[in-house]
Amino acid sequence: MTRTPPTTVARVRLWRWRRNPLRRHSDVVEAWIVLAGWVLALAVGILAGLVAARTSASGFTARQARVHPVSAVVTSDAARTPAASDGYGDDRVWAVVRWTDRDGSVHTDRAKVVPGATAGSRVTVWTNRADRIVPAPLVGSAADLQAALTGALVAPAAGALVWGAGWLVRDRLIRRRMAEWDAEWKHIGPRWGNLSGGRG
Repeated sequence: MTRTPPTTVARVRLWRWRRNPLRRHSDVVEAWIVLAGWVLALAVGILAGLVAARTSASGFTARQARVHPVSAVVTSDAARTPAASDGYGDDRVWAVVRWTDRDGSVHTDRAKVVPGATAGSRVTVWTNRADRIVPAPLVGSAADLQAALTGALVAPAAGALVWGAGWLVRDRLIRRRMAEWDAEWKHIGPRWGNLSGGRG
């Protein structure tokens, strides 16, 4: 007994763009929606990434203009080991420091210093306009890297939103096409049955 080889169905690529008797207007519209969705997703993603990177870089520059470094003195010996629950991800410890601003006013605040820093040690801290110690601003390559990472994260997110909107439009079009097919079958189906019965 010979086996009949399985029938393989060749997938026709780009069939919505080719002229054929089974292609409908909705198929062409769907093809354009898919193409436009990908193009817009790519364009919007790149544009959003560039804007986010530039905005982030501008924010770093603006923050740097609002703070300034000062030389402070550690007022008492700092701990030799960082606290286990510090949560800052570095090896520095908290200590009280004192500094004098430009008008001669003396200020004290807590800052991160190297473990074991002795009283009288000088450290550089960053302060804001209210004379409070703030984290050092990102500058140079660190700021450039952070801005680039921000753009790299925003770009695919923005592109995905645009692609998702295109997918929703396409899904609605498919549902509409299925409804049209169902309505046509309800109209033609009984006639098809009568033709089949007449031939029998």
